[in-house]
Amino acid sequence: MSRGPALGAPALSDPLSRERHRILHAVQDRLEEVAKTAVAVMRTEIPSYALQDERFFDDVRDQVLTHYRMQLAALAGGRDIAPEDLVFSRAAAMRRARAGFALEDWISAFRVGRQVLWDVLLDCAGTSAEAQQAALSLVTPLMRYVDFASTHAAQAYVEYQQHVVADADRERRDLLDQLLAGAAPARGPLLAAAQAYGIGPHSPMMAVVAVCVDDTRTGDLTSAEHGYATSASIGIAGPWAGRTLVVVRHGEVVAVPVVRTGMDAEDICSHFEAVQRRLAREGTMLSMGISTVAEGAGELPRAYEEARAALDLVPSGGGVAALPRLSPFDYLALRADHLARQLVDPRVRALLEDDRRRGDTLAATVRAFAEADLNLRLAADRLRIHHNTAHYRLRRIEERTGRNPRRIADLLELLVALAIRDGAGEGGDHQ
Repeated sequence: MSRGPALGAPALSDPLSRERHRILHAVQDRLEEVAKTAVAVMRTEIPSYALQDERFFDDVRDQVLTHYRMQLAALAGGRDIAPEDLVFSRAAAMRRARAGFALEDWISAFRVGRQVLWDVLLDCAGTSAEAQQAALSLVTPLMRYVDFASTHAAQAYVEYQQHVVADADRERRDLLDQLLAGAAPARGPLLAAAQAYGIGPHSPMMAVVAVCVDDTRTGDLTSAEHGYATSASIGIAGPWAGRTLVVVRHGEVVAVPVVRTGMDAEDICSHFEAVQRRLAREGTMLSMGISTVAEGAGELPRAYEEARAALDLVPSGGGVAALPRLSPFDYLALRADHLARQLVDPRVRALLEDDRRRGDTLAATVRAFAEADLNLRLAADRLRIHHNTAHYRLRRIEERTGRNPRRIADLLELLVALAIRDGAGEGGDHQ
């Protein structure tokens, strides 16, 4: 933007030109009062401004006065505004951004300043036809100035925020890299960053790795939007206080939640499962792997590798594989390869496939029987079926597979076959 807006006077008759200058001089005489009114309105209408101290409002008043003087001088002298004329406004915008004010608050301040100035211009104009016409000749140049000045300030705002975001991203990446090397920061900015996330040398932590597997909105799995949307969702506070370190790197999102006092691994798993489901409802399907607890930074590299390995347990359509929820038996079954599946007796495999189509009643009976420590009556009670029905189901299983569920070895083989079937993703999503 090489030049600013033209604010000079349009071609007016001598009487209208004199009226225009009279109005501008009258406003100039009241400028201190006008700036004070503008600041008071900002204080009332912009909530974040209302919380500030008098030093802040002294700065705002100086800004308002400088803008008003520049506008009036340009309108009276017929000159254009150049970008270099607004260096003062650019500096103020960066001060507001650094202090944490939202961009919309800064733009609202421009709106208030413009409205207060226009009200005073109308008041100084009076009610005569010539005065009203002269005042109307000021509308367009005033609007041009506000548009130009607010756009210029917004650019400074965005530039500063991009700089802050880039610095924060770099700091998070550096912190994660050091943690994945097995060491917590001992000094400097990274130590302060680690402390902000509740991370210390001996803090219990977990690793979570997420990747996008589908997007129903765009279909573009390479978009950075997925990583940053996931990062933002994970960063939302869960059932615990404090922030979570989240980093987008190498096509994956890595989070390092701290297991804080009063929490356990299940709390972490539940939170991330809720994140995965929420994003799925919004159109972004993720696969998430969650590690066991690392007792300090020295164990975090192991936890990270666990989380990445857990991704292999997630079905192709996405979901969550949380290692703290798995027994060694579950884990081994889920990791079973093609050969392990081939070793399942075809009669057992055929029974389980047929049973799944019929509602998995026999599979449920096998599991309930094992969980009841081979107490068939207790298993029947838990399934809410008659004892004879449970007995009949076990007999059917034995007749079709040659495996007697009452024998430990045969029962174990049936359980393994069930776990392999479900772990292969053939029985629905695995959570």
